[in-house]
Amino acid sequence: MKQLLLMLLLAPCLLFAQDQAKYVCPPCGPCDTIIFHKPGKCPHCGMKLMKKDTAEKRMSVCFLLYDDIEILDFAGPLEVFTDAGFQVFTVAKEKKPVIAQGVLKVLPDYSLADAPPADMLAVFGGNAGPTAEDPEVIAWIKSRDKNTDRYFTVCTGAFILGNAGLLDNQTATTYHGQIDNLRKKLPRTKVLDNVRYVDNGRIITTAGISAGIDGALHIVAKLKGEEEALRVARVMEYDKYVPNQGLVVKK
Repeated sequence: MKQLLLMLLLAPCLLFAQDQAKYVCPPCGPCDTIIFHKPGKCPHCGMKLMKKDTAEKRMSVCFLLYDDIEILDFAGPLEVFTDAGFQVFTVAKEKKPVIAQGVLKVLPDYSLADAPPADMLAVFGGNAGPTAEDPEVIAWIKSRDKNTDRYFTVCTGAFILGNAGLLDNQTATTYHGQIDNLRKKLPRTKVLDNVRYVDNGRIITTAGISAGIDGALHIVAKLKGEEEALRVARVMEYDKYVPNQGLVVKK
């Protein structure tokens, strides 16, 4: 009887506590700071609300930048990942501006020396040759492998990951004009042409520029569901995205 009375007395408190559960939308803009007290969709951006404690645990993505990097190779996936609520930061060999395509100065968040660990490492194309042949960069990638869950490349970024040995015995792709060169450079890798992206499970490589957006949306679909990937594509007004248009080797 005492236990029953205690439960009856506590019931209103428990209901009040449930009503006070805090929900937020994944990071996307000014509405990030708004607190909601029930699940649903954010009325401002349309993103599905998450419990506040869950939203604070975001996938981190490290973007490796270098001089003469292709702007859209990294800017497209950057738009996708940030809109999907991932935590993106940039790294370069040194913490000084890199010049993308000779015109755009980008100040990286970190250098190789002080970059924090990340769940995913993303590398991109452009004039990737010097970076792919830089022993310091390659050693840095290798040193972080045990703490990196996923890899993502766009265009000739595959050469960088390949020189780190991460594409050995994998299936991969790259920019259509560099397919033959990648085959020569990586004889232990099965290099495919005429494919938007190749998903090996842990490692996803894509063709050039717009294919990087497709690959990034594919990652969002894998981790957060196809509905979220389609939502991000709509926000970007990117009508080229077609689910499952790449090759999935391993799920």
